[in-house]
Amino acid sequence: MKDQDPPKPSPSASDSPAGPQKPADAWTNGPEVVAQPAEKKRKKAGPGDKDWERDVMNRLAFAALNEQRRARRWSVFFKSLFFIYLFVLFFYVPMEWGDSTISTGKHTALVELEGVIATNTAASADNLVSSLRRAFKDEDTAGIILRINSPGGSPVQAGYVYDEIKRLRGKHPNIKLYAVVTDICASGGYYIAAAADEIYANKASIVGSIGVLMDGFGFVDTLEKVGVERRLMIAGEHKGILDPFSPLKSNEVRHVQGLLDGVHQQFIDAVKAGRGDRLSDNPDIFSGLFWNGEEGVKLGLVDGLGSSSYVAREVIGVDKIVDFTARPDYFERFADRLGAAMANVIGENLGLGNASLR
Repeated sequence: MKDQDPPKPSPSASDSPAGPQKPADAWTNGPEVVAQPAEKKRKKAGPGDKDWERDVMNRLAFAALNEQRRARRWSVFFKSLFFIYLFVLFFYVPMEWGDSTISTGKHTALVELEGVIATNTAASADNLVSSLRRAFKDEDTAGIILRINSPGGSPVQAGYVYDEIKRLRGKHPNIKLYAVVTDICASGGYYIAAAADEIYANKASIVGSIGVLMDGFGFVDTLEKVGVERRLMIAGEHKGILDPFSPLKSNEVRHVQGLLDGVHQQFIDAVKAGRGDRLSDNPDIFSGLFWNGEEGVKLGLVDGLGSSSYVAREVIGVDKIVDFTARPDYFERFADRLGAAMANVIGENLGLGNASLR
């Protein structure tokens, strides 16, 4: 039997015709790593193990670099988005000032009276008067709707608007002004409405409250029970009139009552001048009571039932409505909101809860 030749050893890396080769990449081409039992000693690290550690370190470094790049890209993206938002807000969102209103063709002008009538509010005399002047001045205005939703407010501010409406109606006799009540038109709100050519309301609207009030509190007995002494020093006999910690004096009460009666009479005269013979002969009209729109029609406080669109379409005859209400621009509103937000943050940090500007 012929002896078999012993198997030839596989060629080593040094015997390769191409010359010596680099050790295989332990991470990708190396043998599968099998966890060794805890009791066995680790083998001595060889050249392959060093390459494996270097490869892992490289991968970790590149992974951290890629993560930083991704975070930077997202940061740039959100910053760019924020600046684009501010740019659009400041330069492309149309302002809401009445004088910036661009109208084409005949239209019904709208002026909003919303909230308490007082200085430094949206329903101040300055805002309302400037809005009404622009509405009357526009050549394409076929009629004006003064839409009212107000519980009243300052008789002085209401008087300013009432007088200006009378003046503008006399200056522009071909343009009629209609007051349209939404939820409520009471006290100073009705003072202004009385200057309109006609008043319309919803059947559930609240109208009236033709009266004047001045309220407060008295703490005289409270101070006596607590044992606190009130020290009030004045120069002028009646300078401390209506002091809440001092007893009422009959002569001072008569003086204040006369003051209120005088303002009330001015209110009554304005309503009578505006409404004329349309008012019913009912003494309760000027007592401070209020009624719904349906009852207001019977009393002559309201001319008819209808909404703003109804008046524009059926009464004025032009259903296209253009808003002439003066409103703060976006810069002012942005500053107000920013200030309120900062106040809330400061209040929360100081433990004051929900802070608000009063």
